[in-house]
Amino acid sequence: MSQETSQEASQPPTDPTAGDLSRQTVTAKDGRTLCFAEWGDPAGLPVFTLHGTPGGRLNRHPDPAKYAEAGARVITYDRAGYGRSSRNPGRAVVDCVSDVATIADALGIERFAVTGGSGGGPHSLAVAARLPDRVLRARCVVGVAPYQAEGLDFFAGMDPNNVREFGWALAGEDTLVRELERELAETAARVAVDPATMLSDDWEIDEVDRAMMARADVGRVMQESMADLARGGVWGWVDDDLAFTRPWGFDLDEIRVPVEVRYGAKDVLVPAAHGAWLGTHVPGARVIVEEGEGHLGNPDRVLEMMSWLVHGD
Repeated sequence: MSQETSQEASQPPTDPTAGDLSRQTVTAKDGRTLCFAEWGDPAGLPVFTLHGTPGGRLNRHPDPAKYAEAGARVITYDRAGYGRSSRNPGRAVVDCVSDVATIADALGIERFAVTGGSGGGPHSLAVAARLPDRVLRARCVVGVAPYQAEGLDFFAGMDPNNVREFGWALAGEDTLVRELERELAETAARVAVDPATMLSDDWEIDEVDRAMMARADVGRVMQESMADLARGGVWGWVDDDLAFTRPWGFDLDEIRVPVEVRYGAKDVLVPAAHGAWLGTHVPGARVIVEEGEGHLGNPDRVLEMMSWLVHGD
């Protein structure tokens, strides 16, 4: 694998201190390009933050200076097929592990924490399972459970729009590509005008999530990340959805590092039952149920959220 990174010229990111660290690339062993970004304190504890579905490396806290305050060096990256990272057709959830390791090696990082939200949750668990000598701590936030999880009704309590999307994935790649291309175009057009409409009115989400999307600081990040997502196309989104309907490629029983499973009681995008199932099946997991929260969480709690990842407390 390549141990060297390149920095591409880009438009200034929201964080004025980040410079072109918001668009770095490294070449994986198989020749694919991986695009990643760094935020926070360069001397802080490295924390890989794995984005949701859909998403990308520009999904981050609205004020990345908070990462530095928490003592964190946050690394985000476009999963294969998203943004500026090459596609890896047919990938499984576990295939992200080598990509995270490639980026860590290129940056000279040996030990790190990892966290992932929503679609990033299973990917953070994969990294925890397969890199036990490198992962200090891992967190899964509102993460989706395995599609064929024993004892879980996968779709119970899930918004009908997400149920429909999984139906497209189960129908096959051709159907999924066609439908997600339409979804992406419509969503990008809405968000460019008003980020609070990222999820249209027909989504049955709780008001706590509606209020979060209406925040100006959150909206700026959503507009920037959605524009980059639209530029890159649907392939990362397609491959995530397909991967979630198939075996993940690793067993949760493999995990030996400290893991926190956190989920919102009001979440209808990834229902609370998914978090409860993961909390029961991830060995030794610390489980935190956010009774007043939905899917999006509260960025005002970033210092609290980073404290355990950085310090273990």
